[in-house]
Amino acid sequence: MQIKAPNSNEEPSSRQTIMFEIRVATQFDEPFLWEMLYEAAQMEEAGEVLDDAKRNPHLARYVANWGQANDIGFLAIHPATQHPVAAAWLRLLPDDRKEYGYSKNGIPKLAIATAKSFRHMGAGTQLMEALVQYATEKYSAIYLTVRANNAPAIQFYTKLGFKKTPNSEVINRVGGQSFAMLLEL
Repeated sequence: MQIKAPNSNEEPSSRQTIMFEIRVATQFDEPFLWEMLYEAAQMEEAGEVLDDAKRNPHLARYVANWGQANDIGFLAIHPATQHPVAAAWLRLLPDDRKEYGYSKNGIPKLAIATAKSFRHMGAGTQLMEALVQYATEKYSAIYLTVRANNAPAIQFYTKLGFKKTPNSEVINRVGGQSFAMLLEL
């Protein structure tokens, strides 16, 4: 699904916040979660296509067979079009802990993305408010990984209360550096 924002040529700072409808992601939303994983993994920059995410076992584990017992996710729905424009979701990935110098079991990993033309309009913040509120009832913390050179994302996560996990730096799938960030709930 290709989604265009009404004013997608505007600078991010001039865009207005939209009050998105936030709803729970169901198993039927898996195709949209794949699209958002493609965005979150910045695959277009590497010349990759959506099917590359589905074939990459490290990425596929974020979405494949969505709707399992411990999966938690939300979508931001545009009020005018009723189409999803962003998603944030949590999944337990027990094999991920050692890779990022992280050792606590039972802490889910966050994935979040917004369609390019809807960034800087409040969808990410609204999704995270819903996700954190829900996750607080079930988990003591959540974590994510972020590319070290993605300053806007790091600033966003820091503003939400995430803190860099010491000694969590790794070389990511595109040869750059990533690290883990943790949010205590």
